[in-house]
Amino acid sequence: MNKNYLISIATFKESENLKKLINDIRLYDKKTKILIINDFSNDKTLEVISNIHDKNIEVIERPKKLGLGTAHLLSILYAIKNKYDFLLTMDADLSHEPKNIPDLFALAKEKSFVIGSRYCKGGKCDYTGFRKIVSSLGNKIATSILKVKLKEITTYYRVYDVKLLKMLPFNELKASGYSLGVKIVWFMKILGADLIETPIHFKDRNKGKSKIPKMQIIISALDLIIIKLSEKFTRRNLNISNKSYSFEKTCDACKSNFFSQFKHNIFRCLVCLKKKKILSND
Repeated sequence: MNKNYLISIATFKESENLKKLINDIRLYDKKTKILIINDFSNDKTLEVISNIHDKNIEVIERPKKLGLGTAHLLSILYAIKNKYDFLLTMDADLSHEPKNIPDLFALAKEKSFVIGSRYCKGGKCDYTGFRKIVSSLGNKIATSILKVKLKEITTYYRVYDVKLLKMLPFNELKASGYSLGVKIVWFMKILGADLIETPIHFKDRNKGKSKIPKMQIIISALDLIIIKLSEKFTRRNLNISNKSYSFEKTCDACKSNFFSQFKHNIFRCLVCLKKKKILSND
């Protein structure tokens, strides 16, 4: 049976890299839908995409810089709402080589989570010095604390089975940036996903600036502690009848309908982050 795939890319001021990235993707994948979530770059990103003339690209333009974490959640809700079977996410800065896309898709199967790993056997990473030490050590500590049988859990070069994404408790996915990526891997483990990694060559960007906040290391460490504590004290009932996201309501501000639960009966629009009270009987 044919499967329906989606490639999602979050962007902020990546116009220098975007044309090459999309052209390279099309060398290895001619037709898969590409979703661009752009945080109002104001750098000709939309013009670059328009000039590529690819009918299988859709852009969601957000009103300002709202961060990688909420962009990733938006890509997940987009894949759920539009009934895709698998969602592949990747960075826009050319650190993730499109030539790996066929391998990542080939490994994806029902109830699986696939990640492109720079630290498993055969993987490579262009980071040097302190950045490489922090990245490598961070993954070792995180995988050890969470008892995840992977060598890499921080990169966003990954493929999800959308059936598993439908069961995520979005009210618990409030972490930002790479912390969110780690937390989602942990939920994949809880959901019983087949955790698969395949080697990639992680390239360091040569155009544009890194968007990783300087406090990310400290934030990620705190999030790890919170994740571990919640594992001990939180009882969950994760199933397909998930009420932590909603496509029934329309955002009063941006008119989109990608809402995920923020707390109790408060939902937030993942396009503009405006919050809305949604009662269960509304």
